[in-house]
Amino acid sequence: MEKIRLQKFLSECGVLSRRAAEAEIQSGNITVNGVTASLGDKIDPDCDTVIFRGREIRRDADSSRTYIILNKPAGYVTTMSDEQGRKTVADLLANAGKRVYPVGRLDLYSDGLLLCTDDGELTNRITHPSHSVPKVYRAYITTHLSDEDLQKLAVPFELDGYMLRPFDVKFIEYTKIGAADGTIVEITLYEGRNREIRNICAHHGLKLSRLTRISIGSIKLEGLAPGKWRHLTEEEIDYLMKL
Repeated sequence: MEKIRLQKFLSECGVLSRRAAEAEIQSGNITVNGVTASLGDKIDPDCDTVIFRGREIRRDADSSRTYIILNKPAGYVTTMSDEQGRKTVADLLANAGKRVYPVGRLDLYSDGLLLCTDDGELTNRITHPSHSVPKVYRAYITTHLSDEDLQKLAVPFELDGYMLRPFDVKFIEYTKIGAADGTIVEITLYEGRNREIRNICAHHGLKLSRLTRISIGSIKLEGLAPGKWRHLTEEEIDYLMKL
């Protein structure tokens, strides 16, 4: 069989996205035939033995891919394992039938829509910075925001030496959040910077009581209880494939 790049093989096996595989290779966590792999290595999947963190990686006889939407509750780490023993999304996906991994992430205290799959190529496309897939979050802010406050909230600014891309802020309603007069807004991001909404709120001196992702592109969280998951429909998979 023709040789292929190691990171492509790992992606096709549903183990890691290509970018994640490159990072693991650089960290020395992958061997090929007993030798620590290097970036640029090519392998013959039918002959070479690939070990990732002590586990041999092989192509499944069943090459079908799994695509799942999960309603992640707050308090779960968006990883498949955690050295600190915290609850992970793997606990919620134990009955999925195949090993899948998250596409992107939600921080520990955020909840809502999380895509999970064993399709490394799709993961790479969705998470790559060049693909501006809109992600909508519902933010529960413990302050009564005026129209002027909402306008200021929607203005991009420089964060850690990087100018944030434009994002949208939409007023939803005023509500009581605990004892405070709060405001619910929807914020649409077009990039995936870590903790971006939390940093935006902190920049304006605002406190969040809850942050929920409700959609990624045309895929919506509707009708899925916290901690539950379902397979994506054919229409949803087709939408992602066309991104």
